[in-house]
Amino acid sequence: MSPSARPPAAIQVMVIDQSAVVRQGLAEMIARAGDVELIATASSPQFAMDKLRRRWPDVIILDIDTPRADGLGFLRRLMSERPTPIIVYSSLVEHDHPAAMQALDAGALSIMAKPRSGLKDFIIKAADDIIAEIRAAARANPRLLKPALASLEPKFSADAVIPAQTAAVPSRTTDKIIALGTSTGGTQALEAVLTRLPANIAGIVIVQHMPERFTAMFAERLDELCMVSVREARHNDRVVPGQALIAPGGRHMMLKRCGTQYHVDILDGPPVNRHKPSVDVLFRSVAQSAGPNALGVIMTGMGDDGARGLSEMRRAGAATIAQDEASSVVFGMPKEAIRLGAAESVLPLDCIPSALVGFSSDGTH
Repeated sequence: MSPSARPPAAIQVMVIDQSAVVRQGLAEMIARAGDVELIATASSPQFAMDKLRRRWPDVIILDIDTPRADGLGFLRRLMSERPTPIIVYSSLVEHDHPAAMQALDAGALSIMAKPRSGLKDFIIKAADDIIAEIRAAARANPRLLKPALASLEPKFSADAVIPAQTAAVPSRTTDKIIALGTSTGGTQALEAVLTRLPANIAGIVIVQHMPERFTAMFAERLDELCMVSVREARHNDRVVPGQALIAPGGRHMMLKRCGTQYHVDILDGPPVNRHKPSVDVLFRSVAQSAGPNALGVIMTGMGDDGARGLSEMRRAGAATIAQDEASSVVFGMPKEAIRLGAAESVLPLDCIPSALVGFSSDGTH
């Protein structure tokens, strides 16, 4: 085989977890993925450091719930000394522990919930999601890794939750809506955007791919940092200027128009593009309910969720933006939106806040 025909090197992974069941389960799962290789396991951060000195992985799967060690301190040390894509896989996520949010603040790329019981069966059922997270992490832009300031399920489209447009596009009004969609790397991206917005910005609706019960904690943290009010959305919440509503994990969020007001519906349904909440569901509803009165922004994330929805928004007369490759931790979702011609503008992350402010204050966008 010629050098140019060599297959790409496997993604090298280290698993750090005190549970032997988890280490074994993840090892068996990784062995079945042809493009992923497990190079080491460790039961604690102390043992992991010795192995890391000998061989550094592309991706680390880390449980921060380590009774005899400071899992968060270990994470912070790694990110300060050698930034590496780290997936936090912990039962603390499922129990709303503040350490889960602190892990993202410390620079973890993503976070997945692990139950306290039935671990082996859970790993088998969640294998596709875990492997997808590993692949996304391996594609992360290493320059942007820093602390913060194949599926068993069918891949549904937004049609499974909200039918395609049948009615006329809404007429332009003075009420405006900003819709943001993001995934891997999005917690830092959203913080970078929302903390730079004024308190009188147009109403904002957000889908960030995130585990169930974790979005409320994320919203609370952003609310402390931002001039705008940020909280997890509830069914029938009104969308108002100066407030950002984040779709709750495990539920879809749709925008609806009631007379001259906008509200959100929080509803169950199948995963769309394997995500719930789905950016495509939100963006399609915004296209149908707000049309030219909306701005859609798709930011860092793996896969293609939101790309088709952003295209629908643009066809409905909305302004649309995709984050550029250089500032995206994972240039998946924005890349697909750009490929579809869904993005009217392609902007670096630090230019998106001013674009949102300009849209909010401009009568014609």
